[in-house]
Amino acid sequence: MEIERKYLISELPKNLSSYPFRDIEQGYLNTAPVIRIRKDNQKYELTYKSQGLLAREEYNLPLTREAYEHLLPKTDGRIIRKRRYMIPLENNLTVELDLFEDDLAPLVLAEVEFPDKESAMSFTPPDWFDTDVTFSKEYHNSYLCLKTDL
Repeated sequence: MEIERKYLISELPKNLSSYPFRDIEQGYLNTAPVIRIRKDNQKYELTYKSQGLLAREEYNLPLTREAYEHLLPKTDGRIIRKRRYMIPLENNLTVELDLFEDDLAPLVLAEVEFPDKESAMSFTPPDWFDTDVTFSKEYHNSYLCLKTDL
């Protein structure tokens, strides 16, 4: 089960370059339910996500590079490219800060995953977080891949 909150970010942390990052490329074979393929640095996987906004089922299966490249032309909509910074928070939480590239730039989103719904709902975001878009489907990557009016 994936339980996460999602926020828009209007101002990046000043020390962003000090955090580790990964380059991600992903496409969607289906958006309802979500079936995604992803290249995360040199790791490849296929992911299934059920419907939901705050909490949903998620299953990840490994892919080979060849399988990923075979499936990539079969995706719908745009290929999403982003740089993901991993920023530690208190209570063993981590901000996954996504800086989108190509025609989705300058969109910046932060996601924080939680062990349970209670901790997700009681979370107080850092001062540099902006609008909470957890319950807005418009900021799910599966929606962004199909959005045409940017």
